[in-house]
Amino acid sequence: MAETTEQAKSRRLRKTQVGIVTSANKTPKTIRVEVQYRVRHSKYGKFVRRTLRLHAHDEKAEAKAGDRVQVMECRPMSRTKTWRLVKVLTPAPKD
Repeated sequence: MAETTEQAKSRRLRKTQVGIVTSANKTPKTIRVEVQYRVRHSKYGKFVRRTLRLHAHDEKAEAKAGDRVQVMECRPMSRTKTWRLVKVLTPAPKD
């Protein structure tokens, strides 16, 4: 038991991101999450908005398009899918 706790302590913390689900129904057990962040322009100093598109594993198909979710880095599950769904933070607004 001591070995497992030491192993867990030596393991790096995994990255987490928060974003909006843009695609949830096209592929089974996979969602596409867009994460927006701001970066300062190197020359002009103005803040520019950038977007990351992540493919995440959603085992139970919990997330729907428009939901705000938290994803965590994991082992590669396919060529593009290296994230997994942690939880749905806020569901999509009802129209």
